Amino acid sequence: MRRQIWRKALIFISFLLFPLTIYYFSPALIIIAAADGIAATSLIIFTALFIFSLVFGRLFCGWICPAGGLQEASFMINKKAARGGKAYWIKYFIWVPWLLLIIILLIRAGGIRQIDLLYHIPGGISVSQPGDYIIYFIIVGLIFILSLTAGKRAFCHYLCWMAPFMIIGTKIKSVRLWPSLHLTTVSDICNNCKRCNKECPMSLDVNALVNSDIENNPECILCAACIDVCPQSVLRFSFSRASMQQNKYFGVVKRHEK
Repeated sequence: MRRQIWRKALIFISFLLFPLTIYYFSPALIIIAAADGIAATSLIIFTALFIFSLVFGRLFCGWICPAGGLQEASFMINKKAARGGKAYWIKYFIWVPWLLLIIILLIRAGGIRQIDLLYHIPGGISVSQPGDYIIYFIIVGLIFILSLTAGKRAFCHYLCWMAPFMIIGTKIKSVRLWPSLHLTTVSDICNNCKRCNKECPMSLDVNALVNSDIENNPECILCAACIDVCPQSVLRFSFSRASMQQNKYFGVVKRHEK
C-alpha cells in the first residue's frame, strides 16, 4: 500500500498547485489563442498527453492530474460508485464540437503562426488577478459537487475535456499491441473477493474484467489500487507486448464461449 500513499500524495500536491497551473489545462484559452493563430500551452500539453497515452495510457489521470487529487480527497465524504453506462458519452458530446471549433479557428487564422507558452498567463501564474479566482472556484466547485452527487471521479467520467485524448491513445495502443504500460492478470487464481471493485477510484467492475481477461478498460487510469489491494496478487503491471496479445486472445475466447 506504500505505492498508494505516494500516488495519493502526488495527485494531492498537484491539486494544491492547481491555482498556479489551472490555465495550463484550459480548454478556453486554446479556443481564444486559436482564433489568433497561436498555440497556447494547453494545446501543447493536450497533444503531449495524447502522445504520452500511446505508451502509458491514462497514467497521468491516476498519478498527476490535479482534478484527480480533489476528487479522491472527496472520497472521505462520498465514496459511492459512479453510475457509468451511456452517461460516459457526455464528455464526447462536449469534446467533439470543442475540437472542431479549434480546428476551424486555426484554419481561418491561417494555421499556427506562433507558440506562446504564457498566453494570458502573466508571470506564468494562472491565478494572479481577482477575476482569476472566480474562474478557479467555479471549476473547483463543479468538480467537487460532481464528486459528491454523481460518484467517484465523476468529473473524469462525464465532463473532463482531457480524458478523450488519452482514451483514444489508450485504444490505439491496445489495438496496435506495441509494448506499453497495461494491466495483466492471472485470472485462474482469483478468489472473487471483489476488493478490487471497492478500491477502484473509477468505479470499474475490475473483478469482471479479470475473469474475462480484458483488463484494459479505457476508463482505467492505471492507479494500481486494484494491484495493491489484491490478496492473491492476481493483477500486475506489464510492458510486455506478449501479455497484451495473450489478454486480447483470451478475452475474445471467453466472449465467444459466453
